[in-house]
Amino acid sequence: MNLPNLITLLRVILVPVVFWLLITGQTELAFILFIVAGISDAVDGYLAKTFGWQTELGAYLDPLADKLLLVSIFLALGVDGKLPLWLVVAVVSRDILIVAAVMLSWVLGNPVRIRPLIVSKANTVAQIVLAGTVLADEGFGLGLGWPRFVLVWLTGILTFASLAAYLLSWLRHMSGNESPDARG
Repeated sequence: MNLPNLITLLRVILVPVVFWLLITGQTELAFILFIVAGISDAVDGYLAKTFGWQTELGAYLDPLADKLLLVSIFLALGVDGKLPLWLVVAVVSRDILIVAAVMLSWVLGNPVRIRPLIVSKANTVAQIVLAGTVLADEGFGLGLGWPRFVLVWLTGILTFASLAAYLLSWLRHMSGNESPDARG
């Protein structure tokens, strides 16, 4: 256990707090903690890389913390009608399908190593920007209807594109037809 991993664990602890704040209508504070989580993500990454404090635990825990926070925010905003349910279902289903594919490959004795694809990185950025925009708009009444609309559709398109890219890569791997240039 080192400082970056401790910071990441604190970010995991923020997940139920942010979720509770959202379902109880305290969007301003949820937005502030979302920003704090983003800053802590940058800080733990900087510390790990600068001081060589990268660990296997951190390699798994950091993206898990980010994903838990985003999924919980999307779920809370979807249930409250602040995000379209089709998008929430798409975002959550994408993650479940990717995890299921990885687990299935392990069970079948053909483990796959997940490499972040460019479309997946773009999808994550879109999800973060959308979550932050909706939280800020709802919390502070900014009137961001048009940007929200565009971000919802951009995030939806990138979510489906990312899922398709991962599943295509997984199918190639499982069939033994994976080529080196098929990566991200």
